[in-house]
Amino acid sequence: MLRCAVLDDFQDVARGSADWARLADRVDVRFLHDHITGHDELVAAVGDCEIVVVMRERTPFPAELLARLPKLRLLITSGLRNASIDLAAAAAHGVTVCGTPSGSAPPVELTWALILGLARSVVTENGNLRSGGPWQSTLGADLHGRRLGLLGLGKIGTRVARIGAAFGMDVAAWSRNLTEERAAEAGATLTASKEELLATSDFVSVHLVLSERTRGLVGAGELRAMRRTAYLVNTSRAAIVDQEALVRALREGWIAGAGSDVFETEPLPLDDPLRTAPNFLGLPHLGYVTRRNYDGYFEGAVEDIEAYLAGSPVRTLG
Repeated sequence: MLRCAVLDDFQDVARGSADWARLADRVDVRFLHDHITGHDELVAAVGDCEIVVVMRERTPFPAELLARLPKLRLLITSGLRNASIDLAAAAAHGVTVCGTPSGSAPPVELTWALILGLARSVVTENGNLRSGGPWQSTLGADLHGRRLGLLGLGKIGTRVARIGAAFGMDVAAWSRNLTEERAAEAGATLTASKEELLATSDFVSVHLVLSERTRGLVGAGELRAMRRTAYLVNTSRAAIVDQEALVRALREGWIAGAGSDVFETEPLPLDDPLRTAPNFLGLPHLGYVTRRNYDGYFEGAVEDIEAYLAGSPVRTLG
């Protein structure tokens, strides 16, 4: 009987999202609901397991951790990309890494939840209504006729662009390798530079992959270049936006507000200054957290385990 640990099942939904009983005669599966941060604690929790299932990039698996898990043979990540797993080290230690199906619609939808929530002060107005506060205390920011600037125009950015056009927005986009033709296909205009995009947009939404080239791409200088009436939304990766600069921008009014679903440390520490930053709409990384996506993740994990046990791994990474 092999042992399997499912990590970071915060909401206790993994068990009910797939038919784990298909593995019952071969694999003993346990579900861990609390986030484990230290390597010592993680080794103690899963060191006896041949199989580990991770949720997105919540728990990194660098080379030094993999070296301390000699029994590990199969590492499964939700989705088909996970920058927090050292794939070369996994291969060197004889660990097969597999992914699962993942939909791009949920983060697109959440991006618009943040944009609309900021534009119409939804949290403030709902709080006032529920507490007996002032009736109509804010003036909404219009979308129609305003510019939506997209940093990145991949699968998610393209869908965000099309929804922006449906709202009647002027959609612009920029990334280092984006062409005018590709932007036009998505209904967007390519700006000459990142700086032009930031300076001319009323709403800026980040949809880039985190890399050495994009880390800190939006810093203090870029935030200062934005309009004081503009909003910044990030549902990609926190490190693309300098977090200290973002807090300062909100506190000093460089921009009108910001929304984020991603943070450099998750769960976000209780003393993180973003929790109390003015005009900040934050969510606990819900971009991929939908019933359909979770069903796909965990049903895919069961399929990955069955395929591995049959000697024909599927959706292998690396």
